[in-house]
Amino acid sequence: MRAPIGNFDNARPAPECLDELTAPVAEAVRAWRGAVPAGQLIYVDTEPDWADTATFVEHYGAELLDESANCVVVAAKRGGETTLAACVVLSNTRVDVNGVVRRHLGARKASFAAMDTAVGETGMEYGGITPVGLPAQWPVLVDAAVADLPYVLVGSGRRRGKLLVPGKALAELPGATVLDGLGVPAA
Repeated sequence: MRAPIGNFDNARPAPECLDELTAPVAEAVRAWRGAVPAGQLIYVDTEPDWADTATFVEHYGAELLDESANCVVVAAKRGGETTLAACVVLSNTRVDVNGVVRRHLGARKASFAAMDTAVGETGMEYGGITPVGLPAQWPVLVDAAVADLPYVLVGSGRRRGKLLVPGKALAELPGATVLDGLGVPAA
């Protein structure tokens, strides 16, 4: 199968390669419901040593600079309680943690979650966290620019491999909210 974006040698529908995904991601693909069929989620094999953005696009396609998204875990605090949430923004932007995220979650303070927390709570590898398969109670904040893409490259739960997912499918994830301005230009 040919990948809808990028230049990948090995692209397969995600339901056909559940063994390549972490347990929470595989379970989410197995239980997938929504307007976009699970077969339109594409798994592509990638070399973990090429994860650096410049090296990645050199090998897999320059257009991926504008068609890739990062999923970052944030911790929002208010009144002694912490809420973990995921933010999905284009790779060429950064998450507006202290503005859009903090206000949307009604927090006094918001920051990026510690690596141990992000990995422990998601069951995914650091550097491969994806919005597919996150804990059901988590808010998933998706930048409108990501939701508007026909396909977007996101993590697969592991450092090896990525998922190509229609943007509108990310907007339909459990707990998802599409927000304008979530991703701001990188400084």
